[in-house]
Amino acid sequence: MPIQCESCPLRRLPVFDPMTPEEVAFTQRFKVGEMVVDAGSVVMQEGLGSSQLFTVLEGLGLRYKTLPDGQRQIISFVMPGDFIGLQSAVMEDMGHSFRATTRMRLCVFDKRRLWTLFESHPDRAFDLTWLAADEERFLGETLASLGQRPAATRMAWLLLHLYRRGRELGLTDGATMPLPYRQQDMADALGLSLVHTNKTLARLREGGVVNWQDGILTVPDAGALARAANADPSEVRHRPLI
Repeated sequence: MPIQCESCPLRRLPVFDPMTPEEVAFTQRFKVGEMVVDAGSVVMQEGLGSSQLFTVLEGLGLRYKTLPDGQRQIISFVMPGDFIGLQSAVMEDMGHSFRATTRMRLCVFDKRRLWTLFESHPDRAFDLTWLAADEERFLGETLASLGQRPAATRMAWLLLHLYRRGRELGLTDGATMPLPYRQQDMADALGLSLVHTNKTLARLREGGVVNWQDGILTVPDAGALARAANADPSEVRHRPLI
């Protein structure tokens, strides 16, 4: 059975901004259903349009761009609460693909109703704009990592980002969290070869900073990982939920 927005489990998480009853009611009208996809499914394809928008309710995925030579650039690691498909809604087609890494459950919205959100619910429209701006901020940080940071700092920064998000979403158990991506995914996100990625992870593991093996991420000391990433150890970014 589809989950009603009023009882959405994500809304109970402190990382998401509270919603008024009116906002919850509108989101319920905006939602047209739910979709479950298996691991490996391509939900949105680069170069194609889509009549649907999605909020991730459960599971993990990837957004990526495929280059003419077949190489892949990971744009972002998709986690619960992420809103997917705005690019297609505004620009008619996708400049990247979205693929499920694990089994995923998605809330489905009809993009034809998007204008109603801007026309009648400015607070919700601002939330959508905030999400787009936050995505731009993250892509800027990624570009800085690719262009200026050494490999170990890049890797520490990305693993810290994923660990923080997992902790905010209740996916962590003490110092550990499931992280069922592949080393190739990390390599494609950070502009490293698979061999360099493996050596960089080994260096961080040997230094006691972080360990990622068999799909489990272990962070013994989040402060040490933040220092390795040259990042603010206490950063928490509350976000809206569509």
